Amino acid sequence: MTMALGALALGGFAASENGVIVSTDAYRWQGDTIYQNEFKAWAENPYALRSTYKGRPGYFMPISQAWDRKNDLSSYPELKGGNLLHRAIYNMALDEMVNAVEPDTTLRTGKEWAGVWTRDVSYSIILSMAALQPEASMISLMKKVNPSGQIVQDTGSGGAWPISTDRMVWVLAAWEVYKVTGDKEWLKKVYPIALRSLEKDAKTIWSDKGLVKGETSFIDWREQSHPKWMQTVDISQSEAMGTNVMYAAVLKAVSDMAGILGQKKVAEEYAAKSAELAARIDETFYMPDKGYYGMYTYGRDNKILNPRAETLGESLAILYDIAPPARQKEISQGNPTTPFGPAIFYPQIADMPNYHNNALWPFVGCYWALAQAKVGNEPGVVEGIGAIFRPAALFCTNKENFNLDNGDIYTELNSSNMLWCLSGNLALTQQILMGIHFEPEGLRIQPFVPEVFGEDRTLSNFPYRGARLNITVKGYGDKVKSLTLNGKTLDPAKVIPAKLLAKGGDIEVQMANEPIVPMTINRQANKKAPLTPIAWFEISGEGKELLPLQNLLRWNPIEYIGEYIVLKDGKEVCRTHETQWAATEPGEWQVIGVAEDGTQGFASEPRRNMLPDVYEIPGEGKEATLGRQVLDPRGAYGAGFVGINTGEGTPDVEITVDEPGVYAIGFRYANGEGPVNTENKAAIRTLMVDGKKAGTVVMPQRGVNNWEDWGMSNSVQVELQPGKHVVKLEYLPEDENMNIKVNSALVDRVVVDRVR
Repeated sequence: MTMALGALALGGFAASENGVIVSTDAYRWQGDTIYQNEFKAWAENPYALRSTYKGRPGYFMPISQAWDRKNDLSSYPELKGGNLLHRAIYNMALDEMVNAVEPDTTLRTGKEWAGVWTRDVSYSIILSMAALQPEASMISLMKKVNPSGQIVQDTGSGGAWPISTDRMVWVLAAWEVYKVTGDKEWLKKVYPIALRSLEKDAKTIWSDKGLVKGETSFIDWREQSHPKWMQTVDISQSEAMGTNVMYAAVLKAVSDMAGILGQKKVAEEYAAKSAELAARIDETFYMPDKGYYGMYTYGRDNKILNPRAETLGESLAILYDIAPPARQKEISQGNPTTPFGPAIFYPQIADMPNYHNNALWPFVGCYWALAQAKVGNEPGVVEGIGAIFRPAALFCTNKENFNLDNGDIYTELNSSNMLWCLSGNLALTQQILMGIHFEPEGLRIQPFVPEVFGEDRTLSNFPYRGARLNITVKGYGDKVKSLTLNGKTLDPAKVIPAKLLAKGGDIEVQMANEPIVPMTINRQANKKAPLTPIAWFEISGEGKELLPLQNLLRWNPIEYIGEYIVLKDGKEVCRTHETQWAATEPGEWQVIGVAEDGTQGFASEPRRNMLPDVYEIPGEGKEATLGRQVLDPRGAYGAGFVGINTGEGTPDVEITVDEPGVYAIGFRYANGEGPVNTENKAAIRTLMVDGKKAGTVVMPQRGVNNWEDWGMSNSVQVELQPGKHVVKLEYLPEDENMNIKVNSALVDRVVVDRVR
């Protein structure tokens, strides 16, 4: 570490005498200028930024070296006092916010991303759009409600919901709008939408461990955050920490909504559900040796934990009190921070381009800075703000994401004027330094001001429930010495009732100017995890007579590896430097590569050393009609296949088991209704065993018109007694997907594995 980093570990204030606000191995913010290598960016005045930054030659997206105010900002808050660069960056975010309001009063996702997207707009509303654009926030949220009166999952891997399941962040945004506006009619409108959506999810996406299944919130490019062997169907069965944390917060918000609307029993029910889910999250994901939560569980019939840190999930766990209080401080000091800021997840995937992988997304970094302020981590807040202001200044816009190796925008996709990034940028000032927090009954003013930000500043003309406030914060620290409203002293520990603010006025906060209790942050160089082994089974020695049991697990060697971990049924059985293992017991086997420093890569694709039982589904021969399409794909199993349309299931199939036990039942299918990475036509059905509901079967899209690409659905584990059993797929109301009209697949066989 450099001397600057070492100084910051003690609070970051030794360097403030020469104007340095934050300094890392990657950049320095000194005075009104950001420096990075030979480049610099500075504020000419509060409405103009200039930069000398030049990006990677040949990149398809241009880089701006100047920002000048384009819009009239007089109706929005004005930041006065403090650092000039800070004021210019705040004003640029306001300017770009005005750009983001479309003629129909919806919030555009980004310069390159038209329209309203559920998760993007919701996170933006929570950060600051509820306060600054309440009408556009409400209109945008209602655009994301489908004809069934449920929240839309408008994007995600393999056909959106239920592979991606983070649509419920909409509820947190709707709740934030209520806290800002106090509009009870709004609450009455959104509350039943939240309930309907939760009730649908309750029948489909909950695992038997009491966790929500589906993709990590917003990280919706399958290959960017998962091993290459994982299909979208595998993602649909994983349990993502961040999505579960968000979901626990949603359950609590619905409880609060119900309480305000006088539904006491519902409020108690959802509060209990939230607490129960929070307990399951802590039990499943917390890693004591690392001091933070793991990213997601994954696998097939036996799930293991991906030990990567995932910053948005860690942040939400702190901000919404899903993690226990003591755990929050551990996460604050444990989650890795690179010289350019907190990663989307850490460590990175070595053989994958930069987008979600190997990237800082400013909106995530803003959530992390807010979380650091909540737990009182001063160096965490200083570097958190610096990580957002660096790229805003150097690129003269609020870009979508940045390469963590060099801080550049050289990633798979990028956009200027990105809604959730500019919203987060505004939140750094409004929520942290000015301490503005919305509560159902009023305003809580609780600034967190690191000493290097200790200049007096005022945010004037701030809108609140039809009034305008002028908020001044003087001094530094995390303790408020005094708070006045229009000259009258108030208790700084209490929420200011909304009725006292009805006519607006002046709020003045005097900080105690006392040192903040020291905390640390986990500064790490940006790191790549080992590659993923490819494992397979071979028959060894005289073992041919042991078929179908195969007993030699082998895998390809990985360069620069320290050792391999061999897993059976998700449990470690050995560590070895060899590339083979005698797997003499039946089960599901995997291998993990471990670097010399202990960093783990992904586990290999699960391999079973017992052959499954396979049953043909009585079909329509080699041709099927799906809607207006007549399909004659190759690759079907046996005599043919059956096509299932919206509302239709499969014929009965009789299976036989010889021994009592738990059996995994899955289906081979094709779904050519859409691409692997987007749209909303995942096929969903309910598995019925002997006439009883056993679970949900998900058959994601596998490519546009790609009806010859056959794959496996998820498997549902069912306890069976010896004898014959009837299995089939039925279409129930909860199987309605996000498209509503198209819910189709081809199915050609049932696959049955005994798992225990």
